[in-house]
Parts: sequence; C-alpha cells; structure tokens
Amino acid sequence: MIPPRLAPLLEQFDFATERLLGRTAGPSMDSGDGAETKTVPMTDEEYLWEPVPDCWSVRRRADGPGARATLLTGAGPWGRDAAAYPHPWPPPFTTLAWRLSHLSEMLSLRAEHTVGARVRTRDDHVVSGDAAGAVAALTEGAAAWRKALAGADDAVLDTVGHCTYPHGSDAEEPFLDIVWWVNQEVLHHGAEIALLRDLYRSRQA
Repeated sequence: MIPPRLAPLLEQFDFATERLLGRTAGPSMDSGDGAETKTVPMTDEEYLWEPVPDCWSVRRRADGPGARATLLTGAGPWGRDAAAYPHPWPPPFTTLAWRLSHLSEMLSLRAEHTVGARVRTRDDHVVSGDAAGAVAALTEGAAAWRKALAGADDAVLDTVGHCTYPHGSDAEEPFLDIVWWVNQEVLHHGAEIALLRDLYRSRQA
C-alpha cells in the first residue's frame, strides 16, 4: 500500500514524466486541460541544436569538451559537458541533449542508489549521441525511479540516507525530501525542454 504522504508525489511524478515523454517522442501529449496536442519526435539535429554561442551539450569524446567545460562526463563514445565546482558563472546555456542526459542520469542513478547495488557514478552512465537513444534512456530512468518508489513505506520515507546518490545531499536527508526534489527536477527541466522544442520549431518556421 502506498503511504498517504507519498501518493500525491507519485501522482505528480507520473503525470510530469508522461507529459515530458509525450512532448519529446510524440505522437501527442496532454496539453494540461485534458486535450491531446499533436507532437512529433525530436530529430537528432534538434537534439544537438545550440541556440546561442558556447552552449554546454553532449559531444563525441574525440572532440573534447565545449567552451568553459573542463571534462565530458558519462560512459561511451559521447560525454556531457561539465566542470568541477564551482561551475562557471554565468551558467552556460544547455541544449536539449544536455538536459535530457542530465535527467536520465539523475533518475537512473538515484534508483540504483536506492534499491540497487549503490555503486554507480556519473562515469558509468551512458550518454546518448542521438535523440531516440536519449528518449529511451529517459524512459528507462523514469521507470527505474518509479519502481524504486513503489516499495517505500512510511518508515522508509523518514529514513535519512535511504538513497545514497553521490551527486547530491541524498545521504543526509529523509527519503521523502529526495522524492520531492526529484519531482522538482523533472518539472523544472521538463518545462525547459518543452520551451526549447517550441523555440526550435519556431526557428524552422
């Protein structure tokens, strides 16, 4: 049975990820008023589109990091622009590719550090060089996180360090706070992704 404190957060997560996946992959998405709005799958050109100079994105490792980045995180032939803390100021503008990679990494790693072996880091997360791969990774990451939440009871929600995700404060906070934060990340970056898709479409028009 889902604890009453967790139920609204799960409902919010489910709706947010459903809308985001519909917005990136099509064929339609919930517009917010219950009506279905037609969408088209993201293309590779759109996925890697840099609307302003010196964006942070995902890049082939052979090409090295972009402007103001000092490394490429992740596994595989592609990596995501990054830099050690403190990050550059003002913050670099990030592409659709960067934002999707960030979300899928966060979801999959947090799931692994909640109900898995708790050993993976950003260096183990495969970065997708194409839009279809990125949407598939996001779908997989969202499903893994949702599965990790399904077994949480009231005691788990109050447990500090139930999630040991190494790239945040998870090990120092009650699990319920982490669930709330993940929702904010999905909502925040999901809105950014939707807006970037709108801007790309308008640019093409």
